[in-house]
Amino acid sequence: MRAAASLAYSRSAGRQPRLAVDPVIVAATLGLLLIGLAMVGSASIAIAERQAAEPLIFLERQLLSALAGIVLAAAMLAVPLSLWERTAPVMLAVGFALLVLVLIPGIGHEVNGSTRWIRIGPLNFQPSEAARVALLAYTCAYAVRFQEALSASWQGFFKPLAVLAVAACLLLLEPDFGAAVVLLATGITVLFLAGARWRDFLGIAVLGVAGVAALAITSDYRVRRLTAFMDPWADPYDAGFQLTQSLIAIGRGEWFGVGLGSSVQKLSYLPEAHTDFVFAVLAEEFGLVGVAFVLMLFLVLVLRSIRLSRLAAEAGLPFHACMAAAFGIWLGLQAFINIGVNMGLLPTKGLTLPFFSYGRSSLLVTLAWVGVLLRIHHEVMASGRAAAGGKDA
Repeated sequence: MRAAASLAYSRSAGRQPRLAVDPVIVAATLGLLLIGLAMVGSASIAIAERQAAEPLIFLERQLLSALAGIVLAAAMLAVPLSLWERTAPVMLAVGFALLVLVLIPGIGHEVNGSTRWIRIGPLNFQPSEAARVALLAYTCAYAVRFQEALSASWQGFFKPLAVLAVAACLLLLEPDFGAAVVLLATGITVLFLAGARWRDFLGIAVLGVAGVAALAITSDYRVRRLTAFMDPWADPYDAGFQLTQSLIAIGRGEWFGVGLGSSVQKLSYLPEAHTDFVFAVLAEEFGLVGVAFVLMLFLVLVLRSIRLSRLAAEAGLPFHACMAAAFGIWLGLQAFINIGVNMGLLPTKGLTLPFFSYGRSSLLVTLAWVGVLLRIHHEVMASGRAAAGGKDA
């Protein structure tokens, strides 16, 4: 009898655990994705008609990217987190290779004065999107492997920080100031959550703020952006044009908006209406109520990621915890910066709004990262079931 029970338990232990998918993460992601597709279609009609004589061409491209991103997310769901952890040094090399490759003349493609893209046939790929995930995965793996050094000495904290700083410098050469800030802020926060000392964290935070301020005032175009941010109405037809048009769009939305497709500002008034300033079109067409709903979806996804990070830490899966936290921090920070720029709370930066802004690289990588998040949830739940089965045995 005992032998039969032992055999039955060994067979059940050898089976692959049933896939556990978090319905809250899936629902929030699909909600953001569907609203984002609608907004890309609405915000891009004027520019698509003007540039390609096809009013829905940007929506069609974004829809294809969304479908490809869903397939990629499903593929990431099948990849064990142990593989991410083992290959972290390789991903670090790949991340740096991508950031260097885009700076090579003849390979990097320039748009609006920034060399951030590599042209692959008819497509433009933004290497910094994929490089960010690779670099943060390396940071998470380092934090787990050298957790004792991280929490005991300043050297343990500054080694991964130096890696992130070099990557940020490469981003500044493109230039992509916003992406550099988001990468550094996310990486530093992950290291702090993984055990870095308060004094090291606060010290580098002060230096970081000072460094960002120095970068802002040592570049003419950043000084102009900062001046326009402080008082956009002082020069509403030049330096402050984007922000004033964005504020007009947000103000027109009032409580319930003017209706999907009825935005006036997107009709050649608001520059980059389908990319950096899609949030302003959302506010104009759906009003405060629509904006509040979208912000709630972002908040749900961020909080779910942080909750999953805590569950992974409690389950004894520190790498999973760091990766989940990295996604939540990045998503919340980038959404906050983009929305803050649209509302005049922050100086203008070329950062996309995840799931919303037109950009195939951004959407593909974001959905792939959601697939990783779902894999983390599955493995955390599976570890809980395994522990419960071990107790029952």
